[in-house]
Amino acid sequence: MATKEKDKVKEKDKIRKARDYTDPSLYINRELSWLEFDERILEEARDRNNPLMERAKFLGIAMSNLDEFFMVRVASLKDMVEAGYTKRDIAGMTAAQQLKAVSSAAQELSRSAYNTLNHMLIPAFKKKGIEILCDHAEMTEAECDFADRYFEESVYPVLTPMAVDSSRPFPVIANKTLNICALVAVPEGGLLGNAPSKGNMFATVQVPSGLPRFIELPVSGTRRFILLEQIILRNIHKVFTGYAIAGLAVYRVTRSADFNIDEDESGDLLHEIEKQLKERRRGHAVELEIDKGADKRLLDKLRNELELDDDDVYRADGPLDLSFLMKLYGISGVDDLKEHSYASPQPVPEFEGADDLFEVIRNGDVLMHHPYESFTPVVDFISGAASDPDVLAIKQTLYRVSGNSPIIKALARAAENGKQVTVLVELKARFDEENNIVWARMLENAGCHVIYGLVGLKTHSKITLVVRREEDGIRRYVHLSTGNYNDTTAKLYTDLGLFTCSELIGEDATAVFNMLSGYSEPRGWNKLSVAPLWLKDRFLYLIEREKENALAGREAHIIAKMNALCDPDIIAALYAASAAGVRTELIVRGICSLRVGIPGISENITVRSIVGNYLEHARIFYFCNDGKDEYYLASSDWMPRNLERRVEIMFPVEKPELREKLAHILDVQLRDTLKAHEMMPDGNYRRIDLRGKEKLCAQLVLSRETVMEADRIKSEAAQSRVFIPETGRPHGAI
Repeated sequence: MATKEKDKVKEKDKIRKARDYTDPSLYINRELSWLEFDERILEEARDRNNPLMERAKFLGIAMSNLDEFFMVRVASLKDMVEAGYTKRDIAGMTAAQQLKAVSSAAQELSRSAYNTLNHMLIPAFKKKGIEILCDHAEMTEAECDFADRYFEESVYPVLTPMAVDSSRPFPVIANKTLNICALVAVPEGGLLGNAPSKGNMFATVQVPSGLPRFIELPVSGTRRFILLEQIILRNIHKVFTGYAIAGLAVYRVTRSADFNIDEDESGDLLHEIEKQLKERRRGHAVELEIDKGADKRLLDKLRNELELDDDDVYRADGPLDLSFLMKLYGISGVDDLKEHSYASPQPVPEFEGADDLFEVIRNGDVLMHHPYESFTPVVDFISGAASDPDVLAIKQTLYRVSGNSPIIKALARAAENGKQVTVLVELKARFDEENNIVWARMLENAGCHVIYGLVGLKTHSKITLVVRREEDGIRRYVHLSTGNYNDTTAKLYTDLGLFTCSELIGEDATAVFNMLSGYSEPRGWNKLSVAPLWLKDRFLYLIEREKENALAGREAHIIAKMNALCDPDIIAALYAASAAGVRTELIVRGICSLRVGIPGISENITVRSIVGNYLEHARIFYFCNDGKDEYYLASSDWMPRNLERRVEIMFPVEKPELREKLAHILDVQLRDTLKAHEMMPDGNYRRIDLRGKEKLCAQLVLSRETVMEADRIKSEAAQSRVFIPETGRPHGAI
């Protein structure tokens, strides 16, 4: 390059480096971005191209996500406001400003959800012969008789009405439970309890969570379902016998799910988390959902007792807790209303017909793409290791596992077989704490060495190490993944896993477990990059390298796929790379605080989100490196919590054919025109404009390709078999 051109490049680089990437206008608030993601899920419920049951499921998922949003994010914002915290976030908003903006956006999202239910889904179900009755007044006389019998036989014995007066304080309303409150009109001289009273008294009764939320009514010709709370409302006079009901309302309280654990002071983390789990059900209220037409006196009573503002009240134009729609998905006889385009998980080609998984892995790294390819080899790997007499040790991290996990059983069996088994069970995995405590104790009882996690950090990495004695010495087999060791979600979440017996990765895996189980901190790593001490710097280096290549006129390109992006340092580095000319294509499923299309800053960046039949969960990172392509997989998103407060692992994929597989996955996802949404400069998302473009659903393409590959392998295997007649000569031989 000529000297003048080099000087120009240096001058441009000085200008770019001097740019202030801390300007709040360059960023999107993460809470509003979360709600924007929920809106994209809701859009799938409104999409008439989706089968009806899938649409209902998407609506249930959207509202279930909203519950988690309130329990975690809104609760955190409220705590900050109460503590007088005034520091501004990445987008320049105080906690109070965020709370106000979030409330407005969440109210709109809730209204949109009920519009979708009332004006799209319920009428569509009715056309298909399925009626969801949201009001007991819609029942026929025969149905009323059935509902009344059901109430008296199955519901009434379970109900516990609770009155509120001077001797009976307002009860603790458990988190996310469905309840009915009533104004009970007490006549002059009447008694409520043991004390004389008059006027209207407040009472509440919980809708039993142990009973089905919806009940099918025995009517021929069409299928009609009534919600449990409607049966109770119809029979509420039997609950308050002798008293007139002046007002009724169904309501639901969402409470903070945050833990406040001082891990340094806690002598027993497991015991402390058990105690906090009991408190979670009665954490401070953050949201009240109530019937749209609820009596103002009932609403005021609830607001006052729960210490909520009017902005915290969500008036529902329909049944509360729409997550019941996900259970409706499971009713019988509706297969024609479900998605059947996607194939079941296919065998992993490398393991097809193999008797020895260890031999397959010795022959070369194996990359698996779930749920298109089966998760079974992962279970078989651990199960086989548990029984293999040559296996000396198994070490594994567990973040979320299924309710009846075959992996847990295999680990317990391995310990019982005398193998050294070390398992890190992350007790602080939100909403899985109770489940993980059960597994931790079971593994301990089986003889496993169980670690509960590290003080101040969550262990979110997904790694298994099997140490095996072989003829040529000790060999380490490693499985690394972007997703949890959960055989159930492996059928629903897209993730990637790598089997390897690379010596360098094996050494790193040993160092990871030594770090987790003791006080060993490696001085360096061969292949792995580990958070919270090394991973962020590695990402920043890789992004900076692309920027330097672009400035020098070399090939530069970044493709990154993840669940969330809100780390300010990473975003600033991406802005600087974009300004230098690096083409950056981001596939971010959920939260994204980066803005696209800012002149001179993010003109070279695109962001797309894919919301489809499967939940996109894999993290894939591609860096061009001047044509020397590098591919990495990781358990980590680009978020401060992942990069600074968790144990995460990024690992390279170096085998050429496996890198081609990753390249194809990214290419297909970047060409998706049916399930992808593109970010606009204002932070909103829109579907891909199909004009002049091929209709392509990435998940469906990958599913079909996996089936075709499985069929090809079966066909080749069948053709390679040679028929041997009794003469011993091959068929057709002369």
